[in-house]
Amino acid sequence: MELTMAAEELKKAVNRLRRAQGQIAGVIKMIEEGRDCEEVVTQLAAASRALDKAGFAIIATGLQHCMTDAEGSAPGDREEMRARLEKLFLSLA
Repeated sequence: MELTMAAEELKKAVNRLRRAQGQIAGVIKMIEEGRDCEEVVTQLAAASRALDKAGFAIIATGLQHCMTDAEGSAPGDREEMRARLEKLFLSLA
């Protein structure tokens, strides 16, 4: 299933991914510098949340497009699409 999405719709997700990228780089640097474990874990958790939010935003945008595209689809096609989207949601759980 290919999800074609407008760049504007995904701008927030891309920003979250960039923020997570910076946080991960910061975590690596903190570990290399021997920083406090609590600080490292706090930053790692923040990066993880940013990745999760970006993933959910991408899936939600894809779901919106799929629902629009599925309105004229056969019931079997809609069921396959639903199953694939469910699998995507579960991959982030």
